[in-house]
Amino acid sequence: MTTGAVRSPSAQTAQGELQYTDADFRRIASILMEDAGIALPATKAPLVYSRLAKRLRVLRIGTFKDYCNFVQSDEGATERREMMTALTTNVTHFFREPHHFEELKSRVAPPLLENARRGGRVRIWSAGSSTGQEVYSIAMTLLEMEPELAKYDVKLLATDIDPKVLEKGREGVYSNTVMANVSETFRSRYFKKIEGPIEPSWQIRSNVRNLVSFKELNLHKQFPMRGPFDVIFCRNVVIYFEKSMEEAVWSRFNAVLAPGGYLFVGHSERVSGAAAKSLLTCGVTAYRKQG
Repeated sequence: MTTGAVRSPSAQTAQGELQYTDADFRRIASILMEDAGIALPATKAPLVYSRLAKRLRVLRIGTFKDYCNFVQSDEGATERREMMTALTTNVTHFFREPHHFEELKSRVAPPLLENARRGGRVRIWSAGSSTGQEVYSIAMTLLEMEPELAKYDVKLLATDIDPKVLEKGREGVYSNTVMANVSETFRSRYFKKIEGPIEPSWQIRSNVRNLVSFKELNLHKQFPMRGPFDVIFCRNVVIYFEKSMEEAVWSRFNAVLAPGGYLFVGHSERVSGAAAKSLLTCGVTAYRKQG
């Protein structure tokens, strides 16, 4: 290891450690900030090593300096996306932060569904959807309230920066462990059981999948859609952004949220900046747009 190198407990290999310095970490952090608006504090240096060491070994690159040079070259554009995928967090589960789904069921969805029955449109967006559990939790909540939801102009959008997790969301197949928060009633009603050699997996039924469109979207960039959305879920995503990026995202959500529309955020997130003037708190980590 060179002077100033960042050591990781998981860095040992049969051939020795991959060369990884403070400068390498700063370059990787800069690339991730540029591409995704995600801030990597210095404390994340060991995590960066552990997640990217696999990529270096696959590519047979011996130093992180050479890896950085590669991902910043024209030839490394595909690997740059692989790097971003490796470094982004995809932690989610069904009915996470259940108070939001109670709020959706009791207060938010009833007037929206009534509007849909009268011929109106309803649009709900799960931003940072990961592998789809959040958006399918929304869909199941709505189907419990209106079993013939597909008859109406109700559409759910799920977006994420990572195309690999989006593909898993489209497929909608989940392990028994992932299904821990899904009741037996919901399993029988909305999932198809797939027997496996060790344990079963569960695929969400096509009538639920058909309500959702999965699209790749980088929240760090301008949104291609104009909305308006009646409800936006963006939970435990903005927490990874630096302050100015965080405030920019809130403003972009505000611009595409319908008057009177709702924004649900993560338990440690708060709307700030210019958007806070019109997105007013209306519950636990819930906001409503004035008008």
